[in-house]
Amino acid sequence: MSEGAGAAVPPIMSAHRISKSFGEIPVLFSIDFDIRPGEVHAIIGENGAGKSTLIKILSGLEQPTSGTITYRGQQVTLPPNGEAAAMGIVVIHQELLLAEHLTVADSIFLGREMQSGGFLKLKEMRAEARAILDTLHVNIDPDTRIHTLSVADKQMVEIAKAISQDARVIIMDEPTAVLSVAETRTFFEQIRRLTAQGVAIVFISHKLDEIMELANRVTVLRDGQLIATVGTENLTPDSIAQMMVGRELSNLYPPKHEPDVDSEVMLSVRDMSAPGISGISFDLMRGEILGFAGLIGSGRTAVAEAIVGLTKKTNGSVTLKGHPADFTDVSKSVAAGLAYMTKDRKGRGLLLNAGLTPNLTLLTLKKHLKNGFLDGSSETKALERAVRRFDIRARDPSVPVGKLSGGNQQKLMLGKTMESEPDIVIMDEPTRGIDVGTKQQIYHIIAALAAEGKAIIVISSEMQEVIGLSHRVVVMRQGRMAGMLEGAEITEAEIMRYAAGIKQGGEDDRLSA
Repeated sequence: MSEGAGAAVPPIMSAHRISKSFGEIPVLFSIDFDIRPGEVHAIIGENGAGKSTLIKILSGLEQPTSGTITYRGQQVTLPPNGEAAAMGIVVIHQELLLAEHLTVADSIFLGREMQSGGFLKLKEMRAEARAILDTLHVNIDPDTRIHTLSVADKQMVEIAKAISQDARVIIMDEPTAVLSVAETRTFFEQIRRLTAQGVAIVFISHKLDEIMELANRVTVLRDGQLIATVGTENLTPDSIAQMMVGRELSNLYPPKHEPDVDSEVMLSVRDMSAPGISGISFDLMRGEILGFAGLIGSGRTAVAEAIVGLTKKTNGSVTLKGHPADFTDVSKSVAAGLAYMTKDRKGRGLLLNAGLTPNLTLLTLKKHLKNGFLDGSSETKALERAVRRFDIRARDPSVPVGKLSGGNQQKLMLGKTMESEPDIVIMDEPTRGIDVGTKQQIYHIIAALAAEGKAIIVISSEMQEVIGLSHRVVVMRQGRMAGMLEGAEITEAEIMRYAAGIKQGGEDDRLSA
């Protein structure tokens, strides 16, 4: 997408020589940035590059240490705590900030309710909400409770809320992180409707293909510094990635080393059924990376949760290294040498208010006991090993994990998973919401673990990730295994044929090794 007519239009908002320090630690260095009406301007960079700090400054959630902000031709000091929304500058956060128990109409006007004589004008708010949703071509009932909506529909409510505030600049932070392919297409249609009305969109994403499709310009940050602002017509995904990390990324995926044909069967699942899945059967070999692909809601995560005991199986069997394994909770699966890395690192994977050490050793405290008491030196040594092995970067081990970049949180969670020294590892969305440089690191770590003899399942919504890592791929559809692919069959087109139901696996499908 080219810069188009927006190139001749003056910016609606610009930042000039913005710097930011927290105490004595500088995180942004003299950044220049502007956004024009009707434009999608992407901000990209590795985790820790300064993207989050910059968008907090652009929305008033943080004040710059130095530099100026100009909005609608006037130099301004943006008000804090989301109050810039009243000026038309709205943020749609990655973690949606909607009150789950309220209706759609209530959520759109929360804090700005229409009133008359101290009473809410409920009928008028519903009508206005309906009118806004109609402009977005979204069929959501204003009386629907938020908690009943899909993530995609919640995103639409956030956009409707922004429109109701007469937003002229909308900052979107990883808005498609948990959307399916079809939901992402619908979301992009809404963004194009907004830009056609002159709304300026600041778009933060780690998905380079989305940026190439949607953005007019791209600003690249690295280590808190501005690397470049370039029109997307002059870029490729490879050139963007190289600017982000400052190095060549041609070896994004490591070479595949096939497991021995007579490798030990580490995990065997037969005719397993559980909430959301039915009739699941496969084998996992020592040294193998088995990918699980499929559309969101196809049952990929449900398979993992049933294996490790997070949900109860209703039928079938699981065998670990030849021994029956019917786990009723995760601690028993960890003790048996099976570790599960959840896709929800913030909600279920990490204690965001705790430091690195308690997060790392949370599942393995028995390893660090001495005379019945927790041995701090043992935990410290464990953290030192994990920091070296997984390249976890933090200025202080005691810093709350929630303050780390997404990439460092993910590497810490990987360290936590491997601290139990498992033989079998299930990784659910191992690179969700992290930059391409950290993805490369994690891909090579996964390949190295397989080369050491670990048996690994990788569940991912990114087909290129599944294709680039896996020796074989299970494709899920509507809670069942649609097919098993290997070798030259592992292509994006073939995965989609099974995931969409165009092809279906038969009795002779190779559902096990």
